[in-house]
Amino acid sequence: MGVNLHDSAYELEKAIRQSDEYTNLKNAYDEVNADPSAKEMFENFRNIQMQLQQKQMMGQEISQEEVEQAQKTVALVQQHDKISKLMEAEQRMSMIITELNQIIMKPLEELYGSIEQ
Repeated sequence: MGVNLHDSAYELEKAIRQSDEYTNLKNAYDEVNADPSAKEMFENFRNIQMQLQQKQMMGQEISQEEVEQAQKTVALVQQHDKISKLMEAEQRMSMIITELNQIIMKPLEELYGSIEQ
């Protein structure tokens, strides 16, 4: 009898939700949202990030002014303790997801070979 991949995926989801990395991310996110000034600053940062990503995806030029504004915003949010902790937790969670993706894709890479070959 074959393995039900969806059941395995739901087990992985459950494991992620119970992981220290996710718990730390959720706690950091909740802390930022509980602080009105941090929440506003973080939302502003996210909006700038999304606008620049959309422009890139649409092949539009990003002006020097937009780059400078984004850099100033990044510097500002990195100085905010709660947002800085959230960004660190996001980065750790992103690394975990990347590692999980590599593990999940391993059978296909073995079957077809690595793209880099």
